[in-house]
Amino acid sequence: MKGTPPGSGRGLTTRLRTAKGRDTGSQRWLERQLNDPYVRAAKAQGWRSRAAFKLLELDERFKLLRPGARVVDLGAAPGGWTQVALRAAGPRATVVALDVLPMDPVAGATVLQGDFQEEAAERAVLAALDGPADLVLSDMAPNTTGHGATDHLRIMALAELALEFALKVLAPGGGFVCKVFQGGSERALLAVLKRHFASVRHAKPPASRKDSSELYVVATGFKGRD
Repeated sequence: MKGTPPGSGRGLTTRLRTAKGRDTGSQRWLERQLNDPYVRAAKAQGWRSRAAFKLLELDERFKLLRPGARVVDLGAAPGGWTQVALRAAGPRATVVALDVLPMDPVAGATVLQGDFQEEAAERAVLAALDGPADLVLSDMAPNTTGHGATDHLRIMALAELALEFALKVLAPGGGFVCKVFQGGSERALLAVLKRHFASVRHAKPPASRKDSSELYVVATGFKGRD
């Protein structure tokens, strides 16, 4: 299944009529949202977020979402990746979405609220899956500070925690997809990934904003737990 890529939207720039009550950062963010072709395309195609296109593009390249797969979506809210997983893996798929924030139901998925670092949440995910996972997804990112080195360390710590979770729930042959930021402190994470997965690659899907430092690590062929 492919998502229809948005057009360039050239010449359709929208500017807010008034900035009353908004600071400069909020003004820029709103204008970017209004003029983002992926935001418009997501709304037109029924995706809950523009991030849906990132997973669509990653799946098209790496063939991650197989029919009938058991999928865990960590940090799932608002649910764009959950929607993609369901539609791509088909009606026999089992998709479990987990987030600390409340999330509206997605028909066909199990939506859980909780912290994936807690044992109760892990047990709830495994019970909902009714078996080991074929794919663990994480589009999670911490709140940014604007300080590049700090933000990189924060997201790498979150990625390492997501990987720890994945290693507990994945079936042999399974995959792991996780957001990271470009930086220099990835060696420890990559060492663990290469020890446990047959293939580890980085990708920046076209839907990822060019001015963003985000990348996705795509690990496939889980070798199983030690």
